[in-house]
Amino acid sequence: MKHIYQVGAQPDSPTLLLLHGTGGTENDLVGLGELIAPGAGMLGVRGNVSENGMPRFFRRLAEGVFDEEDLIARTAELGAFVDAAAAEYGFDRNNVYALGYSNGANIAASLMFHQANVFKGAILHHPMVPLRGLELPNLNGLPVFIGAGENDPIVPKRETEELASLLSGAGADVKTHWERQGHQLTRTEALAAAAWFKSQV
Repeated sequence: MKHIYQVGAQPDSPTLLLLHGTGGTENDLVGLGELIAPGAGMLGVRGNVSENGMPRFFRRLAEGVFDEEDLIARTAELGAFVDAAAAEYGFDRNNVYALGYSNGANIAASLMFHQANVFKGAILHHPMVPLRGLELPNLNGLPVFIGAGENDPIVPKRETEELASLLSGAGADVKTHWERQGHQLTRTEALAAAAWFKSQV
């Protein structure tokens, strides 16, 4: 997968897996990652799916309607890529936090839905429920930050609440932060994520 990697400031620094929104690139969330986790390693990945020339991590059939077969395959592909990148670059695979926005947050959530120890924690900005009817693995104590907009036209409030409930039900420690905005990522939401992350490490 097309990607960038920036080594962390210290050998024991966490690594952030940066997962962009629709139309983004592997560089999109570097600044956000540096705001949230100064000194962390950064693994920015570009989605392998193109929707009218816009990179995405998996196909969709319509706005908010995912191609579930493709999502499952792409989730496995991304998980295998992170494993390989850890071996190539020498970062601790057990000290990786997901940082995703929109489409990137959705595939990060899908990874957690499929694999118990895929992340040490996750920051999901404006995610949706990736799959329904799936038995989640044991996510006991997994710290998850969800940033959401009360007026988000793409992700209804009930969708955010359902995702938080599913993750909590599997044992994750979920913090939901609400903005009175839409689907855009605001600075106050980013600062809330940074404060949350600081409390985790």
